[in-house]
Amino acid sequence: MRILITNDDGIAAPGIAVLAEAMSRISQVTIVAPAAEMSAVGHAITLSDPLRVTPYDKNNEFFGHAVRGTPADCVKLAYWVLLKDQPKPDLLISGINLGANTGINVIYSGTVSAATEGAILGIPSFAISLATFVKPDFRPAAAFAVQLAQTLMQRRLPKGVFLNVNVPAVPAEQIRGVRITRQGQANYMEEYSARQDPHRRSYYWLTGDKVEIEADERVDDRAILQNYISITPVHYDLTYYPLMQELETWGLTHA
Repeated sequence: MRILITNDDGIAAPGIAVLAEAMSRISQVTIVAPAAEMSAVGHAITLSDPLRVTPYDKNNEFFGHAVRGTPADCVKLAYWVLLKDQPKPDLLISGINLGANTGINVIYSGTVSAATEGAILGIPSFAISLATFVKPDFRPAAAFAVQLAQTLMQRRLPKGVFLNVNVPAVPAEQIRGVRITRQGQANYMEEYSARQDPHRRSYYWLTGDKVEIEADERVDDRAILQNYISITPVHYDLTYYPLMQELETWGLTHA
């Protein structure tokens, strides 16, 4: 099995190291990840600047390719250039992300977008995130990633579909199981904290908390709150099909 690993926290992030170590026990691993943190860049790709790639060493050994670009850039570059003379990956894993990627975060997430790009290229893919920013222990998420990777080698995802996985930040023995979930619709109560730099120039820092999390147990956020691993199947087709037929009656299609 050949696995391509990327993330949006950057190639030096601890989550990708734990994931790569776990995956190397069952497969051949190639790491292509952003040289710096690229959180919340969504599915951005680089068009107006060159993409520079450098080898990245960890503990005096080659670890992976560091790309001065976005997570989607990393997947594209790996597929079309860095692995062009090798068999294509059997699986793409994006993570392990620091912080959950649930609800509307899926739109903004570079982690999820890397898996989206994998699905676009026809690679079975999943994104995996740990639902905390404080004292993360990535080992339970890595162990589940191994289990899911082995399952995906036996199962086929529909074309264009990938899995978005979120793991509660609790010890492994406190994880109650796995739930298949839908993307939640909770909103953020957002605000911009106004500050000044040492030169008294104003700048702003986005903060906020998620509010109105749905009570439905099949919602990704609710599953995490109840200590279940959440798996949401996602498709990059954003068409809202129920409205198509009604739009035909609006007279917009007549000259």
